[in-house]
Amino acid sequence: MSQKLEKAVWFKGRKGPVVLVIMDGIGFGKYAEGDAVAGATKPNLDWLMANCPNTKLKAHGQAVGLPSDADMGNSEVGHNAIGSGRVFDQGAKLVSGNIASGKMFEGQAWKEISGNAIEKKSTLHFIGLFSDGNVHSHLDHLRAMMEQAAREGVAKIRVHILLDGRDVGETSALEYVDPFEEFLAGLRAKGCDAKIASGGGRMYITMDRYGANWSMVDRGWQTHVLGEGRQFASAREAIETYRKETGAIDQDLGAFVIAENGKPVGTIEDGDSVVYFNFRGDRSLEITAAFEGGEEFDKFDRKRVPDVVYAGMMEYDGDLHVPKRFLTSPPAIDRVQGEYLCAMGVKTLAVSETQKYGHVTYFYNGNKSGKINDKLEDYVEVPSDVVPFEQRPWMKGAEITDVVLKGIESGKYNFIRCNFPNGDMVGHTGVYQAAKIGVECVDLCVGRIKKAVKAAGGVMVITADHGNADDMYEHKKDGSVQMENGVPKVKTAHSLNPVPCIIYDPEGKGEYKTELREGLGISSIAATVMNLLGYEAPADYDPSVLIPNK
Repeated sequence: MSQKLEKAVWFKGRKGPVVLVIMDGIGFGKYAEGDAVAGATKPNLDWLMANCPNTKLKAHGQAVGLPSDADMGNSEVGHNAIGSGRVFDQGAKLVSGNIASGKMFEGQAWKEISGNAIEKKSTLHFIGLFSDGNVHSHLDHLRAMMEQAAREGVAKIRVHILLDGRDVGETSALEYVDPFEEFLAGLRAKGCDAKIASGGGRMYITMDRYGANWSMVDRGWQTHVLGEGRQFASAREAIETYRKETGAIDQDLGAFVIAENGKPVGTIEDGDSVVYFNFRGDRSLEITAAFEGGEEFDKFDRKRVPDVVYAGMMEYDGDLHVPKRFLTSPPAIDRVQGEYLCAMGVKTLAVSETQKYGHVTYFYNGNKSGKINDKLEDYVEVPSDVVPFEQRPWMKGAEITDVVLKGIESGKYNFIRCNFPNGDMVGHTGVYQAAKIGVECVDLCVGRIKKAVKAAGGVMVITADHGNADDMYEHKKDGSVQMENGVPKVKTAHSLNPVPCIIYDPEGKGEYKTELREGLGISSIAATVMNLLGYEAPADYDPSVLIPNK
């Protein structure tokens, strides 16, 4: 357990709880057009911004441990930063370094993956998100591993592609598929039989999270492993056909199997090796469980479970040690905020709906499953609807708020944290009107919490883990909107915009300046919360936004 915190001399805390509201995917837009946050009717957030201490925080790039400031933030690294109070090198940066140094290929996991395929003259399969979005995966990592495998003598490689359209352009799949086919042709010319074997949209197959929709994983298993499903001669043919038939964007395209003479080119068989090359954990755990789960696996009928050598790009759960074999060690996040608060006897409530439940628990606690202290912490998951988010842009905002209000009114908790997913999950759909409604829902929820915080004599901190709904259209370098077929080209990826940090403290007595520190990242939220609970943050935590009036 972490050492205890020192009491803050300048701030004694409030009688009510500190409530941390994380408005997932809500930032400050750079452009007026396509900014669903600025375009939303949000009287509560507008009032808070006009009347309360506030500042802007960085939520992307190096501020959250990513390789460069050209990299968008995401919910995983965002909640890691908020919960740990410091910045740790994250998946993309760790994997890139591991490949560049050659350490990945010197490691035991890679030797087992490659060696198995060489020894048994079997197939090496790669499954993962097929883009350079750098949120869950990066194609550079895939290409590097395939080139290394070919050099080592792996004779047959099959790739199972999960189309993105979420962290990259919504209909950009062929921009990745066509160059990759050329890359595969180059490997074949050198004697390695390398082909795309199957695929589908990331929100249709394989990449479910938090057990929200296991049927996605079931469809992925049928497609990648069993080779069952609609057959096409190439990935390009599949993408073009589905687009013509359904009009769906990449993330929602149907599953496809690549076949020659009516036979799938790449089913997964006994003796094969499999690498799941996503480095982010939340959408990796379920497909990993399908591969590694024994007879006790009961989420769907796998029909056939091949005996393979399986590895994940990273260890996706450090507590449960999942997967058993991984190519890159995850960031060693220690001394998270929750450990310190438990050491001080702070009673905590964490709540979100299924889509972000793991973010206010697992990721917030430094990629650790379970509670830090069962007696001091309560975690509440509100089940998410299994429908397209543009059809229910309010999601479970009201229900999450109900849990928060009940927690405030109980007087049981010192610290309450919640996540409203709307700005992110609805923002990813690319539907501007729905995203605006999602933001308006969050505003209504914030207004309800504001009243309860005031009645209890508490403090509310409002922030976000990254932007998304604030940037719904693609823009040119001159700032004008990119048009496509006479309408704005939709952007479904996260933004690079800063996010808010607002302090609502109705019983404030001038203990800190009304001007908050500027130029900080969201990792400063942890120290800020500690201050508002009446404690000094650890010396190596990133500074609080609060400036004491000493």
